[in-house]
This record gives sequence, structure tokens and C-alpha cells, in this order.
Amino acid sequence: MKIGCPKEIKVHEYRVGLVPAGVRELVAHGHEIMVETNAGAGIGIGDDAYRAAGATVLPDAKSVFAKADLIVKVKEPQLPECAQLRRGQILFTYLHLAADAEQAKALAKSGVTAIAYETVTAPDRSLPLLTPMSEVAGRMSIQVGATALQKANGGFGVLLGGVPGVAPARVVILGGGVAGTNATQMAVGLGAQVTVVDRSLRRLRELDVQFGSQIETAYSTIEAVERLVIRADLVIGAVLVTGAAAPKLVTRAMVGRMVKGAVLVDISIDQGGCFETSKPTTHADPTYVVDGVVHYCVTNMPGAVPRTSTFALTNATLPYVRSLADSGWEKALARDAGFAAGLNVHEGSITHEAVARDLGMPFKPLAS
Repeated sequence: MKIGCPKEIKVHEYRVGLVPAGVRELVAHGHEIMVETNAGAGIGIGDDAYRAAGATVLPDAKSVFAKADLIVKVKEPQLPECAQLRRGQILFTYLHLAADAEQAKALAKSGVTAIAYETVTAPDRSLPLLTPMSEVAGRMSIQVGATALQKANGGFGVLLGGVPGVAPARVVILGGGVAGTNATQMAVGLGAQVTVVDRSLRRLRELDVQFGSQIETAYSTIEAVERLVIRADLVIGAVLVTGAAAPKLVTRAMVGRMVKGAVLVDISIDQGGCFETSKPTTHADPTYVVDGVVHYCVTNMPGAVPRTSTFALTNATLPYVRSLADSGWEKALARDAGFAAGLNVHEGSITHEAVARDLGMPFKPLAS
């Protein structure tokens, strides 16, 4: 199969869909790999490294899209990229369509078969291709939150861990999944006072075993979220409903009652965000203020550490890319129901129920 890897064009996105080690594996399986020039430059991988691994380096994205049967990316295709996709072609990348009707319509119009990293599931119902970036985003959320809390950045001027004789910052983490757990690790490590909120008692028990007296836990109710959020210095939104838009756990009224200079970091922004006041931002302009509260809502947080993120992601995606290339998408998805859950768009139709519901578009399941 002809596999294409274009350079990412989203603002300040330096990750890349394939690294030379992955190229070498795919070439060994008999596939032809085409990489856009400078696709890996942002993480220190030059064109010569791709050539040495067996790839052909092409001069522009147009050439990659035109020649490839399978396009492997990192972030959702921007509209100029959607316009280059075609019927019969496979797109394998993050999509996050539930919060992006414009992209969904463009993908449907193209006729492409689009498989989303974030809705592929494992036998244990985990999300193997979302997990690496959730780990990165969770850990980053505390770093960026701590920075935003600095007075010069609009924050309250609070040090997360405090110092002897001065209380640490109050950190509330909404969601105890992969991102929330990694955020908790970082916040605990910095000495903050941490409360994790989740609607799963089983998950709260697991977190209690993992962190013990280093954290407090709370069952997610409107009352609990409100009580904790309005007193918090830093709130991390790490809520996920697979494929669907994130629930709005923090209302505009709650934000209005928070301490001025408090910080909200919305990891869930790719799926629409879990704060009513959230709106997508970029690494070029990451924060804004509502009612005196600093909001960080960058839609590609792991892109800030692209080298770490790329290698973590491609370690997880490579077996799936190889399966698509070796067998074709129909056979690859037919033998793996979890992989089939990644199919979001096929020949003009939305094929993921949660995505279709949240977009208000017709749902057309793929015939078995």
C-alpha cells in the first residue's frame, strides 16, 4: 500500500504521523512510504533520516495526498487538507468530530474513509491511541496551570506547593481517567492540595489506593463540583465521553464565583470543553480571561512537547497502521471490533453513533 505522511499545518503543531523507525517497519512489510519534506523538522528529524529508512520524500502536501492510499497524520485535517482527500482513500488520525461540524461535513463531502485515533478501543474498553496523548496532556496541565497562576500571567500569584508556613494551592481535577490521573501525579509531586472528582466510585477507590492520604476524592454531583470549584486556585477539566461532546460540568455562574486570578485548564477542549466558558485557543495565544478567571484551552496541548508526544503516539499507532496497510481497512476492521469503533466517516456518511448524535447529522452504521 502507498502510505503518505504530510507535514502538520495546525498552528504550532510540530508532531508527525510517522517516525523513521515506523517507516522502516512498514517498508519491511512491502509498503511504499511517502513523507512530505520537513515533516519531521519540528522534532529534529530531517528528510535524510526518512530516506535512510526507505521513504520517498516529496516536495509538498499536494503530492502526498495525490499519491497515497492511506494518509497518516496526527491532528484533525484542516479544511485545505480535507479538500485534497478523496473517495477510496483512508485517513488515520485524530478527528474529534463531535465538536467540529465543519470538518465533519468536509470529510463527508470528500468521500474519504476516516478512522479516528480517539475512538479506537482495546478489549478492556480502554482507548489505546488516546492514552499516550492523555498522559502527556494530563502532566502538562499542571505545568501550564502553575505558569498561568503566576501574577505576571494574570493569575492569583499562588505557588502550587506553597512553602513552609504558607498553605499550598487548592487543585481540583474533574475526571479520574488517564489524563486526570497523570494530572494528579504531577500536582501531588509539586505538593499541592489535590481533590479528584469522578462519577465512578470504583475509580475513586482505585485513586484512593494509589495516592492514599496525598489526595481527597469526591463523587461528582452538581453540588460537589460547585463547592470545590469556587474555592479552587486551579481546576483541571479532564472529562471524556468517547466520541461524544464533553459534558459542561462547570457553569458560567460557577466561574463568576471563583477567586479572581484562579485558573481553568480544559483538557477536554478537543471534544468541546467541560467548562461553559471554554473556547478553543492555540499555543500562539493560549489563554483568555472570563470574570477574572484565566482560561487555558489549547486544542493540541501535547503539540507543545512534540518530540516526546510523537514518539509516544507512534509507538501506539504503528501496529494499527501496519494492519491497515497489510490487510486493507475492511479486513483490518472486520477482525478487530475495537479498531472498527474508530471508523467515524465512510463515503459521505457519519458511521459513529455518538459523533452523529452530537453533530445532529444522520448516523449510518457500516454494514457488517
